[in-house]
This record gives sequence, C-alpha cells and structure tokens, in this order.
Amino acid sequence: MPAYLVSLVTITDPEPYSEYAKRAPAAIAKYGGRILARGGRNTGLEGPPPPPRIVLIEFESLERAEEYYHSPEYQDAKSYREGAGTLQIMVVEGV
Repeated sequence: MPAYLVSLVTITDPEPYSEYAKRAPAAIAKYGGRILARGGRNTGLEGPPPPPRIVLIEFESLERAEEYYHSPEYQDAKSYREGAGTLQIMVVEGV
C-alpha cells in the first residue's frame, strides 16, 4: 500500500536549507521515493493558513517511508537544515 510523507515547512534561513534541498533527493531516490510536490503554490481552503512550503513524497509503503526518514543518508541531509526552519513531518498510508 503506498504511503505519503508530508512536510509542512517554514524556512527561516534559506542558505543552509538550500544545501539540505540539494542533498535530500538522493536519499529519497535511494529509498524509492517519488516527489509529488515540492514547494509549489498552495492555497488554504479551510482552517489556519498553510505554511509557505509543502512537500509531498510517495513511497511504496509506510515502512519504506520510515526507513528513508531514519536512514543515514537522510539524517546527513537533515543535519544541513537544522535551525534553518520549522517543520512538521508525517506519513500517511494511501488507499
């Protein structure tokens, strides 16, 4: 069953965040992820306004998405964005 990793992002320091953005795609690809949305325009339709950046990545399963997130490759990329913004990251199974 597919799963979707959703990141709600507000970037506060673009320079280190850009280094993270360069490194993360290799880890995503290694774990079979496919980027579906990455910071395009978004519009809130109900509730509080959405963050400026939303990232949506499809994986073959929830377990594979978790494997990606905890991988050494992603943790290395993640180290470049620490302190460069606020994020909320979650994974949801598809249907």
